Amino acid sequence: MKYFPIFLSVVFVVRNQSGAIAQILLEAASVIAEHVSDYEIIVVDNASNDDSISVFKRLADEGGQPNLQVYALTKEVDADTASWVGLENALGDFVAVLDPFIDDIKFLPEMLDEAAAGADVVFANNDQEPAQNFAYRAAKLVFNGLYKWLNGINLTKEAPHYRILSKNVIGFILQHRQPATTYRHLPATGGFSRVNLKYSARPRSVSPRRLGKSVDLGMRLLVSTTQVPMRLVTSLSLFGATANILYCMYVVFIAFWKVDIAPGWISLSLQQSGMFFLLSMVLFVLGEYILHMASLSNEGPLYHVGQEFTSARMTRRERLNIEAAEENPSISTHTPTEGGG
Repeated sequence: MKYFPIFLSVVFVVRNQSGAIAQILLEAASVIAEHVSDYEIIVVDNASNDDSISVFKRLADEGGQPNLQVYALTKEVDADTASWVGLENALGDFVAVLDPFIDDIKFLPEMLDEAAAGADVVFANNDQEPAQNFAYRAAKLVFNGLYKWLNGINLTKEAPHYRILSKNVIGFILQHRQPATTYRHLPATGGFSRVNLKYSARPRSVSPRRLGKSVDLGMRLLVSTTQVPMRLVTSLSLFGATANILYCMYVVFIAFWKVDIAPGWISLSLQQSGMFFLLSMVLFVLGEYILHMASLSNEGPLYHVGQEFTSARMTRRERLNIEAAEENPSISTHTPTEGGG
């Protein structure tokens, strides 16, 4: 059995699972306690409308579940935002985030082994995904393809929900203006040492995910993590302005070199191309301004030290020790004789 002398925080996000959560927490505690010296289990209740709060109160009473922290949200949010609630309140050296009804907590020791070896981020992907309807799976496939094209990573495979983060990574995410939004992708794109693991375990029964909320979350991730969509808008605006200028030049050229021109064609063409040019320039300027404001609100720190190393031997300190001994005449190296005056 692998044992790690660390303080581990484990974050669960649940909603309307009052009937199963007590057994889930009991199993999780038994697994975690065998492998770490100290731990805490942080449960984020995502605005449950059943009797989950009563269950949590009973579990948190004396004689209930040890090392338990519960944060009950007033309104339902997406899973990433709810996970960040637990992350920013975690005290452990490492923080594990998992869905207790999809992810297998028994795989946690394998992830801890990689984290203890020096990995700042450890991802675990389950080969057996929960069953979802065709529309959800198709939308997920489109989103992952688009996100990989824009950002270079597949969120489902390269940055899954099941993960272990070091305090170093959490501190880096905290320096961003919107950590709850950037939490999902930053650990995979921030340049930290990371490991991606795979396992196979049958998920527990879960309720089907709602396509509408998933699409909304996907759009927010695309807009908040890349400037490509807005940059495409500004590029099209600049292209439209350039095309209208070229069309104006074409109309002027025709006016000088053609005789049989329909009455009013020149003035109407110049008027329309001029108006479209102005509209394109307005959209271009507005788009660039929005990009600038978005970069100011979403950008993180100017730099972040991922790892720091210090030499065990410092020659400067050695020289300082020698000079201190030479310059202090009060330091005597002889042993006084008995009875000396």
